[in-house]
Amino acid sequence: MNLVKIVLICLVGSVFFINNAYGHGLGLDATTFDFDGKKILVNVELPLYFEEVENKKITINAYDKETGTNVENITFLLAVFHNNELIVSNHFFAPQGVLSIDMIPTQETEPKISGQQNSFGAWYDTGTQPIQILSSSFDKGRLFHFEITITEIDGTTSMLGDSMHVVDVSTVETSYYKEEDTMFQITSYFDNISYFDYKSDENVVEFEMPFDWSEQNISHIPVIHEEVHFPKNFAKFLSPSYVGKVNGIGLFKSSVTVDDYSDESNRIVHFVLLQDHLKFLKNELKKSGDNLPESIKFTLEPSQTAKFPLMSFTKNEEFQIDLSWEPIVIEPQKNVKFIFTIRSGATGEPLRQSIYDFVIIQNGKEIHKKSGIATVGGGYEEYAFLESQSGPTIIRFDNIRGSGSSTEFGLVVVPEFGAILLVFFVSIIGAVVINKTVFSKIHFR
Repeated sequence: MNLVKIVLICLVGSVFFINNAYGHGLGLDATTFDFDGKKILVNVELPLYFEEVENKKITINAYDKETGTNVENITFLLAVFHNNELIVSNHFFAPQGVLSIDMIPTQETEPKISGQQNSFGAWYDTGTQPIQILSSSFDKGRLFHFEITITEIDGTTSMLGDSMHVVDVSTVETSYYKEEDTMFQITSYFDNISYFDYKSDENVVEFEMPFDWSEQNISHIPVIHEEVHFPKNFAKFLSPSYVGKVNGIGLFKSSVTVDDYSDESNRIVHFVLLQDHLKFLKNELKKSGDNLPESIKFTLEPSQTAKFPLMSFTKNEEFQIDLSWEPIVIEPQKNVKFIFTIRSGATGEPLRQSIYDFVIIQNGKEIHKKSGIATVGGGYEEYAFLESQSGPTIIRFDNIRGSGSSTEFGLVVVPEFGAILLVFFVSIIGAVVINKTVFSKIHFR
């Protein structure tokens, strides 16, 4: 599924709003200058899926915020950094207010610029001769740091001496790690993953990336979003919920959510850290008296408690299903009662006279299906699994209220000797799935 997921979590009353302060942007970020009494909006755009794009470009636009028109004949002093290393620092001229720079990967150790310079030494696009920056840093994406100063507009220099502004643009990086014949995938919407390990004996996933814990850096980060993907049939790591930590500090429940709706084969666990979470974590780290680390280290492990009811929304969010079951640990040849409520996705109110199909799926095949009607909006279904029906299992509610919409949960049926294994659920819980074409135009302001 060629989609990108933004998790806007509404779990336990916690809501994630796209805020109004410029900060790390996914593919696009911006800042506002005061120049000679005018407000100039400057945004910087990179390919969101960096490694999937053959012709990579840095695109910088300058707008007059009052008129909404491009600022013509503008000159920037632009410094570009990657992995804290300076790629280039030079002047660039945009006659029409749009600066386009080709990013050319190279094996050369020293970056260089090619193109045309005007009489003042600023690089510009002639229309037939584009600006190119050649650098070995352009082989992969991750986090790019821009330091921008407007030095001149239409021959006028700033009378206010406006200082340099910082813009940080993140690209999506996907990395793969094979552990115990299981392929883990980390999708980072912030920076590159420098370390990964699955500790089999502890059943814990660890991964790490560079991070600046300074107040200045945190103040313009609205969100850090990381995803851990692993196969749904990796029963050892399946759980009703997970415990997430950053640098050994436990995260809020709303920061770690489970998604099994976006990918048919893999389970996805989302880490979402808002700015307030980062500030809290920093304060906790300072209590140790040690110097702040230069990285952010995530750990993920199965939780030992299952909290019912579990919630899952249909893809269009029209309906919400609450589900619990008794007993919590599901074993073959023991009757299981699946208790559910069908609710309005908009109001949360139970929907009376709701028809549904209750379906149980294992190994991609239906092993049980029963149609019913929830007269008061809720009810229960019973089923006893056979001895041969242990393992990962999907509970699906199909054709809810005759709409054709469906949603699903996951669990593990464990043999008697394996009852110590926890059942797990798979639910999108407040995830909003946005087509990546739309997502590429979103930035945090």
